[in-house]
Amino acid sequence: MKVLGFSHITLNVNDLEKSLNFYCNSLKMRLRHKGKTDAYLEWGTAWICLIQRNKLGSTEQKSCGVDHVAFYISEEDFQEAVEQIEKMNITIVRGPVQRGRGWSINFLDPDGIELELHTSNLDERMKVWI
Repeated sequence: MKVLGFSHITLNVNDLEKSLNFYCNSLKMRLRHKGKTDAYLEWGTAWICLIQRNKLGSTEQKSCGVDHVAFYISEEDFQEAVEQIEKMNITIVRGPVQRGRGWSINFLDPDGIELELHTSNLDERMKVWI
């Protein structure tokens, strides 16, 4: 797989407003989009998605913290990566699916940590939200 680098991290939070106050005011991240339960923030070349989850910590939901980590891959190399993941019988939890203007596939590592290969950047994602 020809991964090009880090794409983004998605964090599950209990209170979106409280988290936005911290990330935007304390850490000075730039708010790019705010929805009812999600927000996209930019910090240098990295971007972070915050998702408010109800009843975090219950057995039905993921807990607070990292939801998944995404890595950037070119669209030209995406299908080959999908085929490699499928051939290795890695557990796929979503995709391949078009998200925004890019393609994604989410899968699990041996410890159940969710990873994503994603073909677009924050600017492309924001074109869909605006």
